Amino acid sequence: MNLIKIAIERPIAIMAAVLMIIMFGMIALQVIPIQLIPDVRKPVISVRTFWPGAAPVEIEREIINRQEEVLRGLEGLEEMTSRSQDGQGSITLEFSVNQNMDRALLLVSNRLDRVNGYPDEANEPSLDTAGSEDSPITWMILKRTEGNTEPIKNYGDYVEDVIQDRIERVAGVSRVNVFGGAERELVLTVDPVRLSNYGLTVPQVVDSIRAANSSITAGDVDEGKRRYVVRTEGEVSTPEQVKSIVLRSLNDPVSGSVARVTIGDIGDVSFGYKDSTTYIRHLGNQAIAINAVRETGANVIETMKGIRTAIAELNSGALRQDKLLLTQVYDETDYIDSAIELVQQNIYIGGILAAIILLIFLRSGRATLIISLAIPVSVIGSFVAMAAMGRSINVISLAGIAFAVGMVVDAAIVVLENIYRLRQEGKSRREAAYLGAKQVWGAVLVSALTTVMVFIPILVMELEIGQLFRDIAVAISVAVSLSLLVAITVIPALSNKLFKEKFSATDETLRLPIIDSLAKYFVKFTLASTRKIVESKVLSLLVILSICGMAGVSSYFFLPKLEYLPEGNRNLVLGILMPPPGYNLDTTAEIAKDVEGAARPLWVSETGPEAEAGQPPKIDNFFFVARRGMTFVGASSNEPARAAELIPVLQEEVFKEPGTFGFVTQPSLFGRSIGSGRSIDLNVSGPDLEKVLEVALRGTGKIMQT
Repeated sequence: MNLIKIAIERPIAIMAAVLMIIMFGMIALQVIPIQLIPDVRKPVISVRTFWPGAAPVEIEREIINRQEEVLRGLEGLEEMTSRSQDGQGSITLEFSVNQNMDRALLLVSNRLDRVNGYPDEANEPSLDTAGSEDSPITWMILKRTEGNTEPIKNYGDYVEDVIQDRIERVAGVSRVNVFGGAERELVLTVDPVRLSNYGLTVPQVVDSIRAANSSITAGDVDEGKRRYVVRTEGEVSTPEQVKSIVLRSLNDPVSGSVARVTIGDIGDVSFGYKDSTTYIRHLGNQAIAINAVRETGANVIETMKGIRTAIAELNSGALRQDKLLLTQVYDETDYIDSAIELVQQNIYIGGILAAIILLIFLRSGRATLIISLAIPVSVIGSFVAMAAMGRSINVISLAGIAFAVGMVVDAAIVVLENIYRLRQEGKSRREAAYLGAKQVWGAVLVSALTTVMVFIPILVMELEIGQLFRDIAVAISVAVSLSLLVAITVIPALSNKLFKEKFSATDETLRLPIIDSLAKYFVKFTLASTRKIVESKVLSLLVILSICGMAGVSSYFFLPKLEYLPEGNRNLVLGILMPPPGYNLDTTAEIAKDVEGAARPLWVSETGPEAEAGQPPKIDNFFFVARRGMTFVGASSNEPARAAELIPVLQEEVFKEPGTFGFVTQPSLFGRSIGSGRSIDLNVSGPDLEKVLEVALRGTGKIMQT
């Protein structure tokens, strides 16, 4: 099948195919997920076990050691690390890159089932897979409004029942996490005097409550044609039910009377709240932090629209009635929109500049139009392949498309230049279009294949770097492949229709006086220099050595710094404070309040949005998260470009408390950043906002001395 000949003979069919490619590309563009960077599949499984009130030594002895014993020798397991802290322990399992994670998750679950005899107060272990797609796309703060005097931490159950339930119904939201709230519980306050009067001990009271607070199946009863299942419901949920639990029962053999001692006889029962392990403040007010994690493959832009709608509904409905306000303090789409808009601008500007350069060199509006058609057809058509392969629109894939803008015209230029040469030799436009494409299509094919072959290793690489840059490989490979088809079909078909039938010298128009003069002297100089270099072996060797030497020296002195991804710092300043060991939550919170007091004069809500000359920018949002062993401080500016100027403001206060160390830094948008403190350098695993908040709120990250 002669594709070139068919294209020339059926130009309408070719144009229909082009329109179909553009149409399907536009449709694919509407369904491709949009996110900041590609999803990176990390072969990591985390095992978390919570034991409220337990010390790290107990966690390690009773839980971690036993779990590690059964998890050893898992198929594909490369590294196992554990961490024990107050109330919880975690084990991180890292597998080989080619490991089937569904199978690994099943194996880990089966191995953990072998561990029995956990402490009664310990929860069952939970499994979670780690990956960049697990990062929250938004953070929200719940605060009280005027007239609400209830402590905000008491709204923990309310948030889970009302806010969490509503946001999790948004399409694209995988889960919602709540931090800073306290769960409601029944509290028994025992009177030691009354307890001793009845000769009872606290363990006896605990055993009696545990025995009464249980539901037990009591078998079944057959009656006539029916079978009834009997079950004793012993769960207690009110103070009255707890007070009525019998601790001791005595029979008087003489009188036959019965004496009972109940919970109500030895103490008081009432509803209360668990002690909070996290203290959160936002702009000076105590708050509850909430985040939302998207589903893998979900469109972040559409998901965020749904979350904003849910927040508006909650604030105008249930939260307004209860004098609460939900405020969004972080939105990943701000960076996604700005990054995608910047790359789109580069694509448009690059396409326009490419067309201008073509016009300058070809000096023909028709020829420029023909070649320029290769850009939108190849670029828009690549969206179809990206959608079919499950890729997403992100800064990596858009960067690949931006690179491809200048590459897709190469084949078209070669074909059109050969067609133009044949027309100058007197051939008809039909013959020139056919022979021009036929003579060079082999060279064009090889050129396109060499470009595609370069990206094959990235397409098949399973490592993190391969997953990260697979989008750019797909975008460029598909665009270049489509440009090859355009060059041997669309270019000959349009050349046969748009060029004049007879070629004449008058066709060479559109002269540019200054540019043509400079080009004329440049051509003369280049040809003369080339002639002399070719004629002299010594001069040729000197030229080669000079060019290679200059390239090597330039590479050595002007080599840019090496980093994983460009920084692209966010409008956020982060501070991590590590108080001396043993500090309680109240003391840690007081240290954070000192930092808050130092930053308060810069708050927009306190002193207005305008910064004084020579002073740091004003702060839009300021918040801190205090835990027993660590405090996290964050601030964002109303002038994003000057956010880094807030670092010294927080840095000065971080280390005033004796024995406290930490760091203040501006998190990178994509890569890894390291901040330095006064007395120690810290490396925080995952320094972007989501991971640092996870470190502060969950304690799942690692902080280690370097």
